[in-house]
Formats: sequence, structure tokens, C-alpha cells
Amino acid sequence: MTETKKSFNYWQIRTIVITMVSYALFYFVRKNFSIAMPGLAAEFGISKVSLGLFLTLHGIIYGLSRFVNGFITDRNSARIVLSVGLMLCALANILFGFSDTIAGWIVALANNMGTEWAFTSVLLYFMGIVWVINGYLQGMGVPPCTKTLTQWIHPKELATKMSIWNMSHSIGAGLVFGLCGWYIMPHMGVDMSANAEAVANIASNLNLEVTDPKVLNFAAHYYAWRWCFIIPALFAMAGAIGSFLLWKDSPSDVGLPEIMGEKKAVVRTAEESAEYKAFIRRKVFGNRLIWTLALTNFFVYIVRFAALDWGPTLLTESKGLSLAMATTLCIVFEFIGGNIGMVVAGWATDHIFKNKAHHTCVFCMLGAAASIALFWVIPTGSPWWVMILPFTFIGFFIYGPQALLGIAAANQATNRASATANGILGIFGYASTLISGVGFGYVAQHYGWNGAYIVMLAMAMMGVLSLLTMWSAKADGYDEKEA
Repeated sequence: MTETKKSFNYWQIRTIVITMVSYALFYFVRKNFSIAMPGLAAEFGISKVSLGLFLTLHGIIYGLSRFVNGFITDRNSARIVLSVGLMLCALANILFGFSDTIAGWIVALANNMGTEWAFTSVLLYFMGIVWVINGYLQGMGVPPCTKTLTQWIHPKELATKMSIWNMSHSIGAGLVFGLCGWYIMPHMGVDMSANAEAVANIASNLNLEVTDPKVLNFAAHYYAWRWCFIIPALFAMAGAIGSFLLWKDSPSDVGLPEIMGEKKAVVRTAEESAEYKAFIRRKVFGNRLIWTLALTNFFVYIVRFAALDWGPTLLTESKGLSLAMATTLCIVFEFIGGNIGMVVAGWATDHIFKNKAHHTCVFCMLGAAASIALFWVIPTGSPWWVMILPFTFIGFFIYGPQALLGIAAANQATNRASATANGILGIFGYASTLISGVGFGYVAQHYGWNGAYIVMLAMAMMGVLSLLTMWSAKADGYDEKEA
């Protein structure tokens, strides 16, 4: 093996690892909200619809941000975009952690000025604004990773290696679930079980009797939700600094040859600008396959977020699990189901389906639908070991398309426009929170969890139908001379 090849392999592995760690830390300051949701409901009486609205607004802004930051990243340093975004996300989470204190200051100031403001209303507005800002900043995570990895990985290896990178989603979500659900919530709360008034308030907010075990459980975790935002933010800050110092955008930044043609400089002349705009129109905006992949992403993310964002609440309320056991199932869903599912789907794409990721995704979505149906029919109160296998298989099957749709879009748009194409997928993926967020919360609150399971199952089947419309498509959009 030549020295150049050895050096390239070292830098490629290093880049994959750095981008994995960097993006996993975005989940530390995003999916922490899922573990905090039951605590917010118990302490402040925030309804499922309001919590779902938080998820929806955050998701829609995040999707738009991924699109906007796709354009920005394709024209600038991916290293700088990601590092700045991760640092600002951490700061937004710290602000969210102190939101009730800040809301109290605002109310006190307003009341001192002769204006009566209700604390709960101010708190909801403040939390909503901060979480929407965090949603935009979160959109600075995926485009830099997509751009960088398509510079370092050849299209014929992209499905396998980017599926490995996509494990960062499950690693980040699983670690923050464990950090918050296993450590922060049980150990960093203020024990309110001896305070009858506080316990009665929690029972009222949850619409339960004071003697209900859930009430005493939340009373023991009182105040802990704040640390679910502050502590993960400290990890994200350290990661932002590390990413800025260690990240390399492309092989030429370390004196190595580019894998596909020459590195494209930032567009400067009118001729270069016109050529690039025409390229974007042809490969992205005028490409039917990109829009089909984006629509499929909408359905995939509804299923994924229904299980991920609502996981702790869904499992405690519809299946009768404790918060600790629900956290365990969510972690297994991510770490085992999600990670193995992504790697298997990536390997199958490269070695069985001849790099055609959309073929793999059809079978994955069928498997997800079957797993949802199986989990749904398990009776409430069944032992956890009965529930864990089908719930894990939902993660196994849904994370294959979650990883592969972005890879397929990157291959169809080529590495010159991969971030822009994935920006469109991001808009559709996070527009799904209209259904998986406030829509899911509304269905669960007014029609029960059976209605929510029906929504999940229907969305999985819609994903299958969408993918079948592009079954005959080629594996990538590179011209023969480029490929």
C-alpha cells in the first residue's frame, strides 16, 4: 500500500469518527427534551398538545434550517458551520434549563410595572422561543457532515460507510437518554415526596390520584428536568471546540488528491455562478428522484419521531412501564435496533442491491410496519421482555431508511450539491413533526394511544408506496466519465 493510500485511509477514518462524535453531540442538546417532557408535564401541567407543539415548531424550523444551511455549507467551510452551530445549541439549552427562573423574573418585572402576567403563559412562550431558536441552530449539523463525508468517501462505498456514520444519530440519542433517564432524573431532583402541597399539585397536573405511584415517582424527580438541558450542553460545548480544532473539510486540506475531480472553490465569477446554478437546478430542484426521496423522508420521520420523541411518554402511558424501564427500551431501540439496522441496511445496499439504496428502503419500511403492528397488539402491563423485541425491531427497520435516504440523495445530486439535496430532505423530514408532534399529541390526548399507533402504521405503508414509484431509478446521478 502506497504512503498516499495509507495517509488517505487514516484521514478518512479520522474524519468519519470526528463527524460522528460531532453530530452525536447535537442529539445531546436536542433529544434531551424527550426525557424532560414527563417532568415538564408534572411540574407545570403542560399538556400533550403543548408539548407536541414544541416538537412541531422545533422540527419545522430545523427542517428549514437544514435547507438554508445546505446552501451556506456548500459555499463555506463545513468545519466552521458545524462548530459554531453546536456551540450556539449548547448556549440555547443552558438558557432553556433556566427558563422557569427567567420567566419568574419577567413576570415579577411586569407585575412591578402594574401589568399582571401569568407565570405559566410567560414560561410557555419563553420555552417555545428558545426551543425554536435551538431548532434553527440544529440545522447547522447535518449539512457540514454530508458535505465533508462525500468529499472523503467514494460513491461506491458511500452507503456502507455513511451508514456507519449514521450510527451517530442512535449513539447520540441513546447516550443522552441514558444520561438523563438513568442518572440525572433519579439522582439530581429535589425530593418533594414529603411536601404534600407539591405532591397534590403534581397529581392535579397529571390528572391522577395523590396515591398513584406515578405521582410519587415524579415527586422524587422534581426539578431534575433542568439538568437534562444544562449538563448535556456542557458536553456539546467541549465537542464544538474539539470539532473546530480537529476537523478537515476535504483531502486537499491535508495535501491529498480529491476522490472525485478537483475541489470546487467558492463561486466567485458570474460564469461560475451561472454554471453552478444550472447544475443545482438539474441535479436537485429539477430532479424528480430528489423530491420522491424527500416525500419518503416525511413518512420515515413520522414513524421515527413517534417512537423517539414520544417514546418515554408512549411507553409509560400506553404500556404501563416505569420511566426507568421506558428509558431502557428507548436506549435499546437506539443503540441496538437503530445501529445494527443502519449498518445492515448499508451493507445490503452495497452488496445485495447494487448500490440502489431505494430498493433496500422498501423492504425496511415493510419490516417497520410489521413491527409496529406487533408492538401495538401487546397487552398493557405485559412484562418488559415481551415488549423489548418488537420495539427494538421498529428501530432496526426505520433507521435503515433514515440513513439511506440521505445517502441516496447525496449520490443522485453528486458531491457538488449533496448538502443542498439533503437540505430538501431535511425540510420534508422535519415537516413531519406537524404529524409526529402536535398531531400525534392531539390524537393521543383525544383518541387514545390506539389512534396514535394507527397513524404510525399508516405512515410506514405510505413510505413503501412512495419508494415504489422510483424502483427503476439508477443508483447515482454521476455522469459516466465522472463515475
